[in-house]
Amino acid sequence: MPRNVNDIIKQLRPTQRRKVEARAAQLIAEEMTLRELRRARKLSQERVAKELGIGQEGVSKIEKRTDLMISTLRKTVEALGGSLALVAQFPDSDPVILSGISEDNPERRTGRKRAHAGE
Repeated sequence: MPRNVNDIIKQLRPTQRRKVEARAAQLIAEEMTLRELRRARKLSQERVAKELGIGQEGVSKIEKRTDLMISTLRKTVEALGGSLALVAQFPDSDPVILSGISEDNPERRTGRKRAHAGE
């Protein structure tokens, strides 16, 4: 009689089962679509739309797109309660968090540079 993974997991000790379930959750969390992320956060499209100031159909369109502007992605992630960080990864060095790319840039909107402390 064939066994599936759920049958095998049921036979594990509780500590082993928790480790397997935690690792599975970790692997699932490593790669998600925006729709999966929204659902994992237990948010409706309507709720996210309200946060973004758009209609529910706009959220649906964002979730279906495969190519988003970084600013749109950042705003969407923030509407889900998170923050966006962009990481450059190279085979010969540690990952580098890119700064100044995913932040909302008032200079771009107004054409004026922001004053920095100490200037």
